Amino acid sequence: MSSLVAARASTAGKNVWVEFGALATKYKSVNMGQGFPDFPAPMFVKQALANATMTDQLNQYTRSQGHLRLVNALAKYFTPIFKQNLDPMTNVMVTVGAFSSLYCSLSGIVNPGEEVVVIEPFFDCYLPAIKAAGGIPKCVPLRPKEKGISSSADLILDPDEFSAAFSSKTKAVIVNNPHNPSGKVFNRAELEMIAGLCKKHNAICISDEVYEWIIYEGEHIRIATLPGMWERTMTIGSAGKTFSVTGWKIGWTIAPPELIAASHSIMVNVNYVCATPIQEAVAIGFERELEKKGQSDSYFLELPALLKEKRAEMAKMLTDVGMKPIVPQGGYFMLADTEQLGMKFDSEDSYDYEFCRWLTKNKGITAIPPSAFYSPGHEHFAGKFIRFCFCKNEVTLQKAREKFEEWKKEL
Repeated sequence: MSSLVAARASTAGKNVWVEFGALATKYKSVNMGQGFPDFPAPMFVKQALANATMTDQLNQYTRSQGHLRLVNALAKYFTPIFKQNLDPMTNVMVTVGAFSSLYCSLSGIVNPGEEVVVIEPFFDCYLPAIKAAGGIPKCVPLRPKEKGISSSADLILDPDEFSAAFSSKTKAVIVNNPHNPSGKVFNRAELEMIAGLCKKHNAICISDEVYEWIIYEGEHIRIATLPGMWERTMTIGSAGKTFSVTGWKIGWTIAPPELIAASHSIMVNVNYVCATPIQEAVAIGFERELEKKGQSDSYFLELPALLKEKRAEMAKMLTDVGMKPIVPQGGYFMLADTEQLGMKFDSEDSYDYEFCRWLTKNKGITAIPPSAFYSPGHEHFAGKFIRFCFCKNEVTLQKAREKFEEWKKEL
């Protein structure tokens, strides 16, 4: 008898979020794994949403490709950044979070059997979205420099290995910059190498830039601004990461009209439209930030300053118990090397999964195993690293401090 469920809907395999979310709840641990802020979003966007819900016409459907006020605000803000005269009607599309933007982008451009180059480790929705479009992922890992690694800048993309992943079947490459989970900010030479391969193989670049405002070191260069790349780049952004409102689920794509139209042809038949009042609030947020651009009270400056302090605190907690933090240049995740702890597990499962289970059960701290962000067969590249998230409020961080201090006393 045939299955009632489509093969593509199979739930076989691990789900890292389900497992470690349940473990954190069961053992009442401090969850420093999953990536969402638990500090308040800025009052100006919260108030804007409250006001929007009280405006009757904003509680109805809006334009499918994006609420007019929001696409206008995005086009106005990003026009000087991209050095393109962005048309809000044809160069911008609003989606149900960056996840939807990525899915619609891939489904709109990738034909069955075409290949998509992905840099490992990667956000775990990349491979399912590629496969849903009928694409074939070709994964290339970031590798640590031979001298060792202490910063995300020490993770490099080998040009020969990366070039070898491209072929006549290559349709696209996904670049996450700043990178999750490492926090790497790709430098100009690396982006120029990627751009050169895109042009050589006539490939589209999907540039996932959701952490674009969270930069501590290094210059955030948008690959779409490099010569010959605007016409072949789809840049993805996120209100959740921009304004610390991950539950709002508003994302966007900025790209040439042909690529926007392809992506929208998918989105209109999946979600049709995004929540109108939330789009209105995000628009007001961008309008406010345009007025505050470069000023000390700009949220786009306040957020990285706040998180930089939390990054330092996270690194100290890890160092105090013998882990080696890999200090991120951007984003709000931090990898930690646990090798110096000398832990061993009698299990066929990967080391990082076993370590994170042990950490939750025995130390009351939950982290995420980064092998979840590698393709099948490449999990070993995760080594003995684990991933922490430091975008937490003072109450959560204090609980984490106490757990790490207890651990330190046991050493």
